[in-house]
Amino acid sequence: MDLLPLFTTIAIVLTLGYAVLNGFRDSSTAVAAAVRTRALSPVIAVGAASLFAFIGTMATTTFSTVLVSRLNMQLPEDTVGMKLLIAALLAAGAWLLLCWWRGIPVSSTHALYSALVGAGVANAWLGNESLGGAVALFTGSVLLPLLVTPVIAYAASFLLVVPATWLMRHDTSRDVNTRSRAGQAITACAVALGLGLQDGQRTAAMITLVLITGGHMDPGPVALAIQVIAASALSFGVLLGGWRITYTLSRRLVNFDPLRGMVAQGVAATMLYVGSMLLHLPLSTTQAVTSSIVGAGANQAFESVIWHRVMKVYGHWIATPVICIVAGAILALAMDPVG
Repeated sequence: MDLLPLFTTIAIVLTLGYAVLNGFRDSSTAVAAAVRTRALSPVIAVGAASLFAFIGTMATTTFSTVLVSRLNMQLPEDTVGMKLLIAALLAAGAWLLLCWWRGIPVSSTHALYSALVGAGVANAWLGNESLGGAVALFTGSVLLPLLVTPVIAYAASFLLVVPATWLMRHDTSRDVNTRSRAGQAITACAVALGLGLQDGQRTAAMITLVLITGGHMDPGPVALAIQVIAASALSFGVLLGGWRITYTLSRRLVNFDPLRGMVAQGVAATMLYVGSMLLHLPLSTTQAVTSSIVGAGANQAFESVIWHRVMKVYGHWIATPVICIVAGAILALAMDPVG
């Protein structure tokens, strides 16, 4: 019995579910700082984030096309490749749900790619056709961004607080907060746009990859219909709003004012744009925003960062690749007898 059509259907459903979960979690990332400082009300913030995530996904196909070309050359064809995708989506999704329940912001990108690498390693151990270039995929899409993104985001936000404060040195505190809240409203939308450019583009790439692996389309530019589906799934997830993570980012890690919130969001948005449009590098929206908030909040006259909580979050970032590799491998082994 040919199980490829069934596996293809399951993989598409899981990919869309993963996109909704991604938006559900990352809506918190996009709006946490703006909601914390009352620059935007929660309802308006989530609505705006959903709209701009949709626009970001629809803005271009360049990044998603690059991702498809990278992964398509590495993924086995037909049923074998489809089982790897299913195992990776299930493993990564389970980890993201657990972390959301605990209010911990982690990277959906690192979770998915790590689980895919783990599934590929397990498949190779079984003697089956496996994921090509697993080491390069893990190094370039997980390890390098994990090491670089938090450092750049923290340092840039910490340093940019200085000129931002200097520019408003003659203003009253009330004027500074008013202008900074207006800036935050804009930069919150900018982060949501970056979410679409990064996570929305990756969703479109995953849907395309599933269809190519299942033999339903040939490699090439991402179709408009796939873009719309990916954008709709991500935006729907954003509308649901994962408030557990919002509370962690806005209340439990650092105390910050509207000016520092504006700086943090601006830095994070810029990093997401550069990663997507210039470097074609998958960056974690969660890590960019979280590290920017901590960096901007740390540049204050009084101690504002609750470091033991920040270290707990960073510990989960490091644990994500390890846990998802193991989970992806276990699920791949469990699925091997099927089909």
